[in-house]
Amino acid sequence: MSMVLARKPCQFPAIFNFGDSNSDTGGLSAAFGQSPPPNGLSYFGGPAGRYCDGRLVIDFIAQSLGLPYLSAFLDSVGSNFGHGANFATAASTIRPQSTTLNQGGFSPISLNVQYYEFHDFVVRSQVVRKRGGVFKTLMPKEEDFSSALYTFDIGQNDLTAGYFLNMSKDEVKAYVPDVLNQFQTIIQASITYNNQILDIYNEGGRYFWIHNIGPVGLMERIPVLAGQIDEYGCASPFNEVAQFFNQDLVNVAITYVDVYSVKYSLISQGRKHGFKQPLRTCCGHGGKYNYNKKLGCGAKIYKHGKEALVGDPCQDPSTYVNCDGVHFTQAANNYIFERIVN
Repeated sequence: MSMVLARKPCQFPAIFNFGDSNSDTGGLSAAFGQSPPPNGLSYFGGPAGRYCDGRLVIDFIAQSLGLPYLSAFLDSVGSNFGHGANFATAASTIRPQSTTLNQGGFSPISLNVQYYEFHDFVVRSQVVRKRGGVFKTLMPKEEDFSSALYTFDIGQNDLTAGYFLNMSKDEVKAYVPDVLNQFQTIIQASITYNNQILDIYNEGGRYFWIHNIGPVGLMERIPVLAGQIDEYGCASPFNEVAQFFNQDLVNVAITYVDVYSVKYSLISQGRKHGFKQPLRTCCGHGGKYNYNKKLGCGAKIYKHGKEALVGDPCQDPSTYVNCDGVHFTQAANNYIFERIVN
């Protein structure tokens, strides 16, 4: 893997990120309401638009480049886009959504919508800069778009959506080529937008940093039979499909980052890396893995006429890999980032 993120001499004036909850820094929260406590407590002191107890991998990437944490494009409160923008929203997919958030359980802001937002941002940000005034410094320079780092961390929800519809492993595999084709179209092929043929490459993007899909079989929210569990407690069929997706993603990516291997090593050998709880969730309620999809992190119930918190966080998130049954902890994200760059 060629290292675009080498500390010297690579310097990027901005980052433009596309993805799902693995890299969302406030998009879904701006659209549908703030992520509840205890999200953000380990670093920000409270909810900060991230589905994590603290920072995400994209935060550590920005920090390593000497850039501010990315503001979400959808967030109009206190945002600064002078060094890039984040178009990721939690629960997003690569394939366009045909159902609403409430019907399908997934974000309507799929990758093609994120691209439309980016295209609009490229045009409108320069209109604002040319007007001058205080808002000029809150927008990137025109030349920044061709020298910025473009990061992608998306696709996980495309696979898990099939499992939630009770599709078999082979049925999910069957639509993987379509997912990859849609991904390539956004980056380096072409899409039609207002009768114009556009893509991120033709918008100026030259430096691409693309994560493959992590081991989805390690997610507690996906039900699995006992016979499908491997020696590390992972659901083998689901991980097999993720690997099937990743083997073809290599041909799409310009800089391909194998986070699957890093995440699998992190969980299968968690104790070796200093994590006492590689599978059990930090914030949740009940069961072997402290996970209940009906009573998730931050969940409350009424008991004896009073509201009581049952989805409460663990005392030390730094010893956990899994934050809430779906997302990684800040400590795990930091480990993943360090393994990527080192």
